[in-house]
Amino acid sequence: MASSKKMEVVKGVDIKRYMGRWYEIASFPSRFQPKNGENTRATYTLNEDGTVHVLNETWSDGKRGYIEGTAYKADPNSDEAKLKVKFYVPPFLPIIPVVGDYWILFLDEDYSYALIGQPSRRYLWILCRRPHLDEKTYNQLVERAKEEGYDVSKLHKTPQAETPPEEDGPKDTKGIWWIKSILGW
Repeated sequence: MASSKKMEVVKGVDIKRYMGRWYEIASFPSRFQPKNGENTRATYTLNEDGTVHVLNETWSDGKRGYIEGTAYKADPNSDEAKLKVKFYVPPFLPIIPVVGDYWILFLDEDYSYALIGQPSRRYLWILCRRPHLDEKTYNQLVERAKEEGYDVSKLHKTPQAETPPEEDGPKDTKGIWWIKSILGW
């Protein structure tokens, strides 16, 4: 269900306020993503050069899978929240960079929840500062995505524990699905 409508993107995001941890409430699943992935989250840290360090984590069968990358504005002269995210494949051998789009379609004024998409409309994420988002807000974000031409029937809620896992669970270096997910492979 491709849409020719121009996607509305948030303008004037305060990147410092956007930093920190975000929990994945729902997303369009990638066939490369572990089917049983849970407690998925992203942590953003501002680098000195104005780029953003990205850490994506998920837990699968009790193991922590993660991948790191860098985000930066697609057009430094635009006030639109269109970012590029660059990862390296494989994650532990930074040789081949791959780049995906990260467009902030909606962000509440408290910077507590966000709707993220990209131009192909094949990928969508609902993020929140807490592991759980109330149903009313969730439904409003889904409606917003629908208005922007996304097939919201593909949205899958991400299981999140009441207590988020500690930083360092057992390592799982099979992070390649993150790359394929963000690029839409």
